[in-house]
Amino acid sequence: MNRAELINAVAEITGQTKQQTGNAVNAILHTITGALSKGDRVMLVGFGTFERRNRKARSGVNPQNPRQKLTIAAAKVPAFRAGQELKDIVDGRSKLPAPPKAESHSKPAKKAAAKPAKKAAAKPAKKAVKKTAKKRK
Repeated sequence: MNRAELINAVAEITGQTKQQTGNAVNAILHTITGALSKGDRVMLVGFGTFERRNRKARSGVNPQNPRQKLTIAAAKVPAFRAGQELKDIVDGRSKLPAPPKAESHSKPAKKAAAKPAKKAAAKPAKKAVKKTAKKRK
């Protein structure tokens, strides 16, 4: 999954526009990158931890000339440690929970709550009619 596919998937789940979702994803990545560059950890409980690790200087070999030895400089590198919940889901020991349902912020809460109740009440009534019709035959 690339960035565009991630943005599309999150936009579908949240009900926001792709531009709003793209801005949110970019802000999250920017914040994580900034924290890592300062040396901070970013811990997302259940998902994992992003951190910066120090890699020591080491010797290596030039791939174009295997006889030539190189010294690879020390570096600070980003690292990710998966959380237990993520490990369990990836391994199949637990199931991925359903994503939260998108809430419409443009409609008042009273109207949004009333519509699903009407739909839910109408569905069982239709099923009851179908069952009685089958018994008459």
